[in-house]
Amino acid sequence: MRKVAIYGKGGIGKSTTTQNTVAALAEMGKRVMVVGCDPKADSTRLLLHGLAQKSVLDTLREEGEDVELDDIRRPGYGDTLCVESGGPEPGVGCAGRGIITSINMLEQLGAYHESEALDYVFYDVLGDVVCGGFAMPIREGKAEEIYIVCSGEMMAMYAANNICKGIRKFAEAGVVRLGGLICNSRKCDNEKEMIEEFARRLGTQMIHFVPRDNDVQRAEIRKMTVIDWNPGCAQADQYRALARSMDANDKFVIPSPMTTEAFESLLMDFGVLEGVA
Repeated sequence: MRKVAIYGKGGIGKSTTTQNTVAALAEMGKRVMVVGCDPKADSTRLLLHGLAQKSVLDTLREEGEDVELDDIRRPGYGDTLCVESGGPEPGVGCAGRGIITSINMLEQLGAYHESEALDYVFYDVLGDVVCGGFAMPIREGKAEEIYIVCSGEMMAMYAANNICKGIRKFAEAGVVRLGGLICNSRKCDNEKEMIEEFARRLGTQMIHFVPRDNDVQRAEIRKMTVIDWNPGCAQADQYRALARSMDANDKFVIPSPMTTEAFESLLMDFGVLEGVA
């Protein structure tokens, strides 16, 4: 069973990328469980066709400790298995506590048992690198493979570099490794070449470049993944290619985060900071 966590700046498209990739893996015959680790509880919406997924924390608050696996896990597209950790009530508590509570509950209920025959578990992690929830899946050894969703926008790359600092901290003492960058295109100038170079300087790879396509939004409006909504479209093939690359990937590294000066130099090399005072 491969344990994968998807990271990236808030709003970069982690949940969309995760669900579309998982749909492609399911189409390949892989058995996948998705654990949403964001308090917004929107990591499985497309796989469930928008059906409300009661989070683990909400279930525990309402029903106490006497819960069964089917109370917190629902079947989604392609026989995927969908879980939402949820989070504390607004303004109260830490998202990290909710994540580890959810994962521990899944373990107690046998969700990771060999009888489940899981090929993959995906953790869709909240974007804030300073939150305790960010580190929980890798601190507790629940995730071993990390992919960072980014784009050619400066702040998305800045966040990716910071995430690499967090990964490095835990990788040096554990088994977690970075599998690569996923460029979720924003149609920036020289975007593909810049992210390839960014990945190289981090000591990793750009595992796939996902072009911007309005079919993603069209599918989301219908509360579906692209593969589910229109399996014959070009964007569906992009997610299939990403899934194949991820499935075949054997390059897992401890990243080498860039200094501020080196990061700004990269942006200058590609003209991102031209004209910035």
